[in-house]
Amino acid sequence: MSARINPSILSADFVNFERDFGSIANCDLIHVDVMDNNFVPNLTFGLPMVARMQQVTPKPLDVHLMISNVDKWAPGYAEAGAYSVTFHAEASENPVALARNLRAIGARAGVAIKPGTDVEQYLDVLQEFDQLLVMTVEPGFGGQSLIEATLEKVAKARRKIDAEKLDVWLQVDGGIDETNIERVASLGADTFVAGSAVFKADDRAKQIENLRDLANAGIRHRH
Repeated sequence: MSARINPSILSADFVNFERDFGSIANCDLIHVDVMDNNFVPNLTFGLPMVARMQQVTPKPLDVHLMISNVDKWAPGYAEAGAYSVTFHAEASENPVALARNLRAIGARAGVAIKPGTDVEQYLDVLQEFDQLLVMTVEPGFGGQSLIEATLEKVAKARRKIDAEKLDVWLQVDGGIDETNIERVASLGADTFVAGSAVFKADDRAKQIENLRDLANAGIRHRH
């Protein structure tokens, strides 16, 4: 298993997406945060913008929906061609049904949980999802520090995934940088969202390689 590094374009220049996409061409997926100023206190962009991003980058989009009424809106992102659509469990009436719907359209289906949400209630249905996103900060803003207490959820989910040999990516998002990515990988994460850690770097491609190397070292420590 090799670590996946998914830069968050929340830290990119919104007027120069195409240029910024070029600066992260060696990433695995591009993480797109969709916020509605309702589920989280911030507003980014919606479906037309995401569809356009899909047209200007050859990279798969890892769409993270931080929006209310997600059962209604999420399928549109899958229909627009997003490779992966992750929605918040807290915003869905029926996460399993929504995941099945997204998969039927052709996207990978991810479920995200906020720092205060217990992972236990989703472990028994983990096979219904392609990805579990453990938020390591409160969703809504970039540049926050990782919340240490969230890492126990990563370890619990990893034990479940390994015990049942599930094909589920375990993603973390929030405060991930070169100081902590190796340790977080050693606890079980394999897919890492990094925003400011990538976009603040003078050489973003080199920083992505650096983060990937550190994460892979952490994964090796696990085995």
